[in-house]
Amino acid sequence: MMTQNRPSPASPWVYDTRLLSRQAGVMKRVQETLTSDERMGIDVLAIPAGEPIRLNLRIESVVEGVLVSGTAISRAVGECARCLTVIDRPVGADLRELYAYPNSVTAQTIEDDEVLILTDDYIDLESLVRDEIVVQLPLAPLCRPDCPGLCPTCGERLDDLEPGHSHEILDPRWAALRNQFGTQSSRPE
Repeated sequence: MMTQNRPSPASPWVYDTRLLSRQAGVMKRVQETLTSDERMGIDVLAIPAGEPIRLNLRIESVVEGVLVSGTAISRAVGECARCLTVIDRPVGADLRELYAYPNSVTAQTIEDDEVLILTDDYIDLESLVRDEIVVQLPLAPLCRPDCPGLCPTCGERLDDLEPGHSHEILDPRWAALRNQFGTQSSRPE
């Protein structure tokens, strides 16, 4: 049975399920905008710490526990994986999680890592939002799908360079001849 650390009732992310009175069918809507003290995401793209996250949730009592469903929407900031420009885009996730009552049939019959257990009748929504947002983020975000990236020779953004940008690449074995005779080709007429 998977247990969580005890959520802090003082946190704005923690919801007290005692308001549902453990009666199946009792439901509360939660519409809030919260912020996290830590960034949510991966190295190249994340919701910055302090960025507002809009929650639109249904928290309802069911026979085996408390079901949380709804959406979380915010803004992610990062870098394009090809050209390294700043990316700033909306990000959202659908949320759906059952928090089982500690002695329910669900808590006793489901594998340890497949169910969350209510701890002192509190739910930590931040961990749920974090888990669902992170899986929505691309591992290699792009500023646009056809981003050409950087020039492999000079490292400049290809979007900023003239069309047909290229570099003359000379085989190092011929460099001594080039230094000796220059780049002009002289052909006898």
